[in-house]
Amino acid sequence: ATLVVSGCGLFKSKDNIHPPKPVPRFTATLEVKQLWNHGIGDGAGLSGVRLRPAVSAGVVYAASTNGGLAAWKLDSGATLWSHSSGSGWHPFGWFKGREHDHFAGGPSVADGMLFVGTQKGGVYAFEAKTGKELWRAQASSEVISAPAIAGGKVFVRSNDGHVFAFDEQTGKQLWLYDRGDVPALSLRGNGTLLAVNGAVFFGSDDGKLVALSQADGSTLWSVPIAGGEGRTDIERIDDSDGRLVFANGKLYVDAYHGNVMAVDPANGRTLWSRPLSGYTGVDEGAGKVVAVDDASNIWALDASNGGDLWKQDKLEWRWLSAPAVQMDKYIVIGDLQGYVYWLDLANGELAAKEHPAGSAIVARPLIAGDIALIEGDDGSITAYRVSGG
Repeated sequence: ATLVVSGCGLFKSKDNIHPPKPVPRFTATLEVKQLWNHGIGDGAGLSGVRLRPAVSAGVVYAASTNGGLAAWKLDSGATLWSHSSGSGWHPFGWFKGREHDHFAGGPSVADGMLFVGTQKGGVYAFEAKTGKELWRAQASSEVISAPAIAGGKVFVRSNDGHVFAFDEQTGKQLWLYDRGDVPALSLRGNGTLLAVNGAVFFGSDDGKLVALSQADGSTLWSVPIAGGEGRTDIERIDDSDGRLVFANGKLYVDAYHGNVMAVDPANGRTLWSRPLSGYTGVDEGAGKVVAVDDASNIWALDASNGGDLWKQDKLEWRWLSAPAVQMDKYIVIGDLQGYVYWLDLANGELAAKEHPAGSAIVARPLIAGDIALIEGDDGSITAYRVSGG
């Protein structure tokens, strides 16, 4: 049997031996303006799912754990369409029959279509313009990370370690990658698949970075990025569940009880490696790799060699979201109390702070130019525009 633990929920109890530092006070050096706010429905809560908005062609798409789906204009928040699949009246016939499906991964948007995974292993495709359901498919277990789309295929990772490829237009299963049993104990969550350069990349529950062929799902290479050590199963957890980044011709990745690494996507060769235990994933901008360690310290590393550039510890133990680089100038990041912060990418100094959510912000902020979209675990989605920067 596999026991899955929440990377954030483990540390939020009143008996936490590492209480979070207080919300920092500082003089803002960056002007941030709220554009709009919406509630999409039930948020992730403590479920550990990876719901996060998607943006395409000036439209924001979002999904909720109780089956809601909506599209809004990015700049104004005006509603383009909004559907609910919860119990009760269904104004759209194509949403009938999904009363008990709970969205859990996504949405992802590509080629005029939306793709969402569910807690029951469902994979749905919708027309982005209207929200009309186009097809549905089935994975082997819950899908709690966003699908990846490339080359006419939809790639989905299920929570039991399988990776599926479905035809983008029909939903027909094309291949299945079965990596075998997942570890006895792992962090709850799956890193989002990254589909580029003819391959599908992902971090595994046993601390490996894996590359599969998009064509047939065969393993191209697999390299360790963590090696959990210790006397207990918890001490030996070595997940790589965070976001992968492809930039500068390199893959950047982190792992719990592991390293931040730069890897050659062609063959898995390590280009540099720096010990740093994290589970949120990394981002890259302006020649820097930004990572968050498991104590919520924020680090900037030199993207060319992994050398330390700066460390920000004023948010220590605030259980931060994955970092997002905005405009190659700022880092946007959320915390367990619903605050979101902007940091200066050049030196790590805090530049602005807002409080958009009534619960934790676990989802990585979504960046669209000078606009940052923040989703809270309470189902709130807030858009902010950076100005004066």
